[in-house]
Amino acid sequence: MYNTQLETFIVVADLGSFNKAAEALYITPPAVTKQINLLEGDLGLQLFVRTHRGLILTEAGKSLYKDAKYVIQYCKESVERAKNVMREKGAVIRLGTSPMTPAEPLMEIWNQVQKFCPDMKLQLVPFMNSQENAREILKNLGSNIDVVAGIFDDTMLKLRQCAGLELSRQPICCAVSADHRLAGKERLSISDLYGENFLMMHRGWSSYVDELREDILKNHPQIRVIDFDIYSVDIFNRCENGKDILMVVDNMKHVHPLLRMIPVDWDYTIPYGILYSTEPSDLVKRFLKAVKRVIGNGSSETSSRK
Repeated sequence: MYNTQLETFIVVADLGSFNKAAEALYITPPAVTKQINLLEGDLGLQLFVRTHRGLILTEAGKSLYKDAKYVIQYCKESVERAKNVMREKGAVIRLGTSPMTPAEPLMEIWNQVQKFCPDMKLQLVPFMNSQENAREILKNLGSNIDVVAGIFDDTMLKLRQCAGLELSRQPICCAVSADHRLAGKERLSISDLYGENFLMMHRGWSSYVDELREDILKNHPQIRVIDFDIYSVDIFNRCENGKDILMVVDNMKHVHPLLRMIPVDWDYTIPYGILYSTEPSDLVKRFLKAVKRVIGNGSSETSSRK
């Protein structure tokens, strides 16, 4: 509802440093600097004076700081009022969905969830995968989107400032193009990957993925590990158009119809489940309780707070 650069501006102003703001926002210092530069450029204002002691607000910056806080608070209150109106009309869970985070796995248990919550309805909210979207959507779950289904672990939850309810453990598999030399195999051994480029989510995103990466780097140097930043259509197209092998999980099998997904003879898995706010609404709490009843007592729940 407002330019999210305003939130970055307020954090920078409060902390007086791009580096400290980056730590608080869980992004890199260059990303913070870029947002402030874009904001200053769009507004045609100089908001900070850069000194060797840190950042100091200009007079224009002081004025914007005061008004920006009001704008953000007003927008949050507006959203809360809208949510209250929605609740009065019915219990609606807003599920964020994208090509990389398909809704199908949750759809498989939805009918059972409704047995415990017959008044509850599900609304699909589409979004596009990008670094910025992933950060903003997961950090602000409960505002426009209540829950998202996807792979996660404690590291990722802390990074994205959200909580997770595990539904299953997904084996880490490989995806290859239909004309890849391995496409005809029903199952792969790790030696099948020798001499290949293996695309993996970057180091620090997931402890489960990092464990597999360390095993490959230490014991199977014949495999060329290539990191990427986020699951997107581009990374799936890169796999389909080239000869690279992509790290995937079974719930991604419908993301790209021209890719062949093949299990591997290793024991590496990653949790898959529901991502939600660290401070869920009563409605979301009721939804999660119903999900737990459906999947039984074998589920696990973790969260990460600021």
